[in-house]
Amino acid sequence: MKSFLRARLERYAVRLSELDFLLSREDIMRDMSQFLVLSREHSDVAQLVSRYQRYVARENDLAAARALQADPAVDADMAEMAQEEIASAETELAQLHAELQRMLLPKDPDDARNAFVEIRAGTGGDESALFAGDLLRMYARYCERRGWKTEIISESPSELGGYKEVVLRVVGDQAYGALKFESGGHRVQRVPATETQGRIHTSACTVAVLPEPDEQEAIKINPADLRIDTYRASGAGGQHINKTDSAVRITHIPTGIVAECQDGRSQHSNKAQALKVLTARIQEKDRSERAAKDAAERKSLIGSGDRSDRIRTYNFPQGRLTDHRINLTLYKLLAIMEGDLDDVVQALQAYEAAQQLAELEVASA
Repeated sequence: MKSFLRARLERYAVRLSELDFLLSREDIMRDMSQFLVLSREHSDVAQLVSRYQRYVARENDLAAARALQADPAVDADMAEMAQEEIASAETELAQLHAELQRMLLPKDPDDARNAFVEIRAGTGGDESALFAGDLLRMYARYCERRGWKTEIISESPSELGGYKEVVLRVVGDQAYGALKFESGGHRVQRVPATETQGRIHTSACTVAVLPEPDEQEAIKINPADLRIDTYRASGAGGQHINKTDSAVRITHIPTGIVAECQDGRSQHSNKAQALKVLTARIQEKDRSERAAKDAAERKSLIGSGDRSDRIRTYNFPQGRLTDHRINLTLYKLLAIMEGDLDDVVQALQAYEAAQQLAELEVASA
């Protein structure tokens, strides 16, 4: 284990003693809000310290087993037992090391939240809209695999199929943490269904993933800054066609940001959902502006949310997906389009973890 990691873990052991003392004080026990904050920190720190203590214990076991194996006076049976202990300790130490690294990394408080996934057709006309529909299906299938619920908040269908724009709400634990890397430009290379001469076309869509705001912590929007319009929702017809002006469009006048919802059957529920999307977009705008001013911002594109970045290419003739941020290439495109995104998501999460670990080492130097 690197010395900077060990030093940080030793500091957590000291912090655990501090928290034990603080939580025993009567004045803190009487202040329920402060008591809960310190209790949550104590739980996290205690778990980390417990794993580190186990790591140190297994280090000592490994050193003892190696010393025993190296002792010329030891018989063959004892030497074999020592070898078994060495193998066991080395395996567990590797697992504990990886676990401790993950636990030390800074946590994004938004990772555990639900998410809004916004998909917009870009260059490529009808083919881009069809690709937007394919991306929506891919994310919906992935969410289904994860046991998350999804609902379309708003949609603008294309005449030939697909979407000019569609917003998907994803409800599930760690939804934003898994999907946040999808923000950016997605390029597709394939022969469109409308192409008569078999030529490969290139088109693109943009994806933006936003954390659903916590109602307790959401920014407060002045109602006077909102313009609320109602209209009749578009639909494919049939017995469930919307006969009333229940669709809602909300405009935040100071920023010009717009959100709409037409999925619900009532104007009240559509207004509530549209307001959630609007709040998420305003918070994302604020976050992006702060990040742009931050001189220490990571140069990595991961999680930047810059919609102009081309982050990924879907090449159908070659059955290839390439994520340009981490030079990841997978030849399983059809499975990925069916929602098998685990390899992509895990590679991006591992890359972000490595970047964060490198930053911790620099900060500790």
